[in-house]
Amino acid sequence: MIDIAPGSEILETSLGVLHEVFGYDNFRGPQAEIVSHVGGGGDALVLMPTGGGKSLCYQVPAIVRERAGQGLTVVVSPLIALMHDQVGALIEAGVAAAFLNSSLSSEDAQRVEKEMLRGELTLLYAAPERLTTPRFLALLDSLLERGKLALFAIDEAHCVSQWGHDFRPEYRGLAVLHERFPQVPRVALTATADDLTRADIIERLQLQEARTFISSFDRPNIRYQLVEKKDATSQLQRFIRDEHLGADGHDAGIVYCQSRRRVEEVASMLSEAGFNALPYHAGLDAAVRQRHQDRFLREEGLIMVATIAFGMGIDKPDVRFVAHLDMPKNIEGYYQETGRAGRDGEPATAWMAYGLQDVVNQRRMIDESPAADEFKQVLRGKLDALLTLAEASDCRRVRLLSYFGEASQPCGNCDNCLTPPELFDATESARKLLSCIYRVQQASGTAFGAGHIMDILRGKATDKVKQYGHEKLSTFGIGADLSETQWRALLRQLIAREAVQVHDAPYNTLHLADAARDILKGQQQVWLRTLADKAAGATRSGRQRAARATAKDEGVPLSLSERDCLEALKAWRAEVAREHNLPAFVIFHDATLRAVAARKPESLADLDGIAGIGQKKREAYGSEVLRVVSAFV
Repeated sequence: MIDIAPGSEILETSLGVLHEVFGYDNFRGPQAEIVSHVGGGGDALVLMPTGGGKSLCYQVPAIVRERAGQGLTVVVSPLIALMHDQVGALIEAGVAAAFLNSSLSSEDAQRVEKEMLRGELTLLYAAPERLTTPRFLALLDSLLERGKLALFAIDEAHCVSQWGHDFRPEYRGLAVLHERFPQVPRVALTATADDLTRADIIERLQLQEARTFISSFDRPNIRYQLVEKKDATSQLQRFIRDEHLGADGHDAGIVYCQSRRRVEEVASMLSEAGFNALPYHAGLDAAVRQRHQDRFLREEGLIMVATIAFGMGIDKPDVRFVAHLDMPKNIEGYYQETGRAGRDGEPATAWMAYGLQDVVNQRRMIDESPAADEFKQVLRGKLDALLTLAEASDCRRVRLLSYFGEASQPCGNCDNCLTPPELFDATESARKLLSCIYRVQQASGTAFGAGHIMDILRGKATDKVKQYGHEKLSTFGIGADLSETQWRALLRQLIAREAVQVHDAPYNTLHLADAARDILKGQQQVWLRTLADKAAGATRSGRQRAARATAKDEGVPLSLSERDCLEALKAWRAEVAREHNLPAFVIFHDATLRAVAARKPESLADLDGIAGIGQKKREAYGSEVLRVVSAFV
């Protein structure tokens, strides 16, 4: 195991590659230490948030090691779209790269294999199921025998863990890399993994001797905004119109729904409301899914409504919001999905509407799964952690980072920081609700669902209440002081505290759990947030829009002429992207074009030092960029 300290020759070489190929002068955060360690032949596990620059942590060492005569880097990647975009970006930067996946014809696949064996490639991307085939392993054996196998990079490494939010069985076969090629260094990378998932990654990939690099999980440009679900689709429309609709149209965004049917409904609703929205789920024809994904990557201001099948490996940097209309399964999934917003570092929003039924549905799916009891208990704990985040009255970011073991201060940017919720002591109300569940079951010998319990508490003599004689119970009408919405919010908290359990069979009935005892005895307090009125919500939206505008202006403030120049550069970039069949951001990121518009370069030398313009791109596009800019000088 080679461990090379920052400041070494490898780091200097890596900095040269970073500037020459990618157009950046310095590494960010722990990138320099990671690149030095991996470039020197060390194994590593890298946890770095989406948008933090994970790909450079293996791309730069790959180039350094290939130039030193050590051969090919093989990148394990789970998605065709991710391979296509990353390989396209590398080729644009002048790096010899290719991919092997099912989108290639047999002739094209054979051509790539020959390039691989001839030593003509620096990086080769492959799916885990292809990498572990006897044919591909034999090709790797051939490279190893000639000393031309430099590095294995395992992207989206959380997929190997059963505790991760996106477990993929085919990743388990990657243990063969250490067993068959122990002398070849490996780097495993992921954007999200709690302690349990990290330990599982290390065990499954046999990375016990690897160094672990953990970056901050904080994404300060993302505003977390969680609202109680009422009419979710209407709430979503208001959110987009209030926060992400400007003179030039709405921002690009992703809306996650739990079911395919819900995806279709929401996409249709948004389209009818005048938004540019498309559906994406596994039930669509593969060609349709690919067409929708390509449009999302290439068009501005498109909203993708999708199940969680969409998103991993999506490099689109200018997604301005990610919305959840249904609660995810755990914080890891929530963090991974919301992290697809604001990859460019500009302000973005993570918005979620959640309700009692979300909790019930997620718990039912856990209970009905064929998994072992130990596994189910872990899943319940992860769901409870997400519910606790949703019900929190303090800083969302502090709670979120704490889950990943990172301490932080209140961010001043989430919904709770911007408009601190008012709280009231709901202990007595909690005791009333628990007592009602107990009295109903005692009187009838059976349990009932949430709606019926709330009718009794609020004194509503429905036909069902009269049928069972529940209007005669001592708890009938004792909760008329709270609305049904407040009772549901309180019930969610009691479920999160494991004071109440929801049994699926037959009708999502409510049952007291062990933790109810302390609340009933008055030994534990329960606090509930006071529901904000509409005026307060409007004020908050106004403040958020103002904060977002301010944050955006803090980047590179542009004059009117510079903004016109930026739009001209974007139009030119769009033409080039269409010619190359690549997303526009693969040619140049918005931040790079913004810097060009602000600097107004007049010579190729003036382009040097603008982040994102490496040597190959300066040679390929420099003259055209200067031509576009010249009209505004």
